[in-house]
Amino acid sequence: MKRDLTIATKTKVGKEVILYGWVNSRRDHGKIIFLDLRDRTGIVQVVASPRFSEAHKIASSIGSEDVIEVHGVVNKRPKENINPELETGEVEIEASEIKIITKCANLPFEVTTDGSDIDETIRLKYRYLDLRRPRMQKNLRTRAAASGFIRNWLIDEGFVEIDTPILSKSTPEGARDFLVPSRLQKGKFYALPQSPQQYKQLLMVAGLERYFQLPHIFRDEDLRGDRQLECIQVDLEMSFVEQDDVLDVVERLMVDLMEKCLGKKVLEKPFPRFSYEEAMKKFGADKFDLRKKKDPATAAFAWVIDFPLFEWKEEEKRLDAVHHPFTSPRPQDVHFLAKEPEKAKAWQYDLVCNGFEVAGGSIRIHDSVVQSKIFEIMGHSKEAIERKFGHLLEAFRFGVPPHGGIAVGFDRLLQAVLPEKNIREVIAFPVAASGQTSVMDAPSEVDPTQLSELGIKVGAPTRTKKIG
Repeated sequence: MKRDLTIATKTKVGKEVILYGWVNSRRDHGKIIFLDLRDRTGIVQVVASPRFSEAHKIASSIGSEDVIEVHGVVNKRPKENINPELETGEVEIEASEIKIITKCANLPFEVTTDGSDIDETIRLKYRYLDLRRPRMQKNLRTRAAASGFIRNWLIDEGFVEIDTPILSKSTPEGARDFLVPSRLQKGKFYALPQSPQQYKQLLMVAGLERYFQLPHIFRDEDLRGDRQLECIQVDLEMSFVEQDDVLDVVERLMVDLMEKCLGKKVLEKPFPRFSYEEAMKKFGADKFDLRKKKDPATAAFAWVIDFPLFEWKEEEKRLDAVHHPFTSPRPQDVHFLAKEPEKAKAWQYDLVCNGFEVAGGSIRIHDSVVQSKIFEIMGHSKEAIERKFGHLLEAFRFGVPPHGGIAVGFDRLLQAVLPEKNIREVIAFPVAASGQTSVMDAPSEVDPTQLSELGIKVGAPTRTKKIG
């Protein structure tokens, strides 16, 4: 298909072009009809005059968001008609031929506005229309540029991109698992990964030394403005490193991403560091915003370090890992594990940006004895440890390098720096606050035959009796 993009028209004055796209708007000025034609590169003005009667007739029947084909000549606009808000604002297309490829039905909402005043339920139902907005187009293109930049940067630093499984084992990671029933082994379930944590540690045992991927992770947790059931991480793991080595790599990546890709100013370099206790005393939280004027063009990063290794779970009457059970205690605190584990500090670090926690990581345990002790402190029996983590402890018998890593919440990072009020604004097809997916209307009922093959019976929802 021969095609010219709208952005190219500004360099083709006097030449014939063939354009395809959506009608952003139509304006009738007497006998002259003006169409703003939109494609992925921008908007250009098309002029339909009675000189070309058939094109003019078709233009008079065109509506917003119709998809059309335009043949015409690129002309310079008169000085008084130049539109400085358009990149193609100095030219216009004199249409000699117009074809309507497909008509657009009555729109459920306007797609040329910001969209923030429209009910989100409707926006997500018609997400394919909502994504036509300039703001949403910009967000998705920025997202693509950022992921490409990150991938290339890490490869240049010697990292190897490796995909880890989506179907995995249910292990305690903090949130509820999404479970997938097995047809071949009835009564057993896979779990969608909350993190590739154990796989990336096994890759360090395998000798890869520097791993990364941008995996989808799944957490069945209550939704908020900065959380999704499914999201993307920038996941890293490195062998033969200490905490400062990991922080250095991530800091350089974030600075380059902000300045070279996203056009943001980094407030302070190197990133300031606060102990967990300092952060809680100074800010009242372990995530905070260091910008005084909340300038959207500025990214204010800071590290929070020296977290407690454990926290008390009152409902369960036991200690639990603050981060996850694979986080190493600081070497000087290992002796606390015997009798006073609540005093141990972790080799854990969180990265905050503009008030959001955007990354979290740690130096990992590489000693099977220490790892087993951590599990015991958390209340796991020896049988449970073997059942849930035996594969990892077995791997630790075969020569494990000291290693550590981090996971950057890619969606949340973009939300923080673009900036957007809601994480759903930086994801093409997000899940609504109700847990309903965009457009596809999931979760949904499935065919009884599928349930039968899986050996599953679905009962009526349990009703909770009101007390009093």
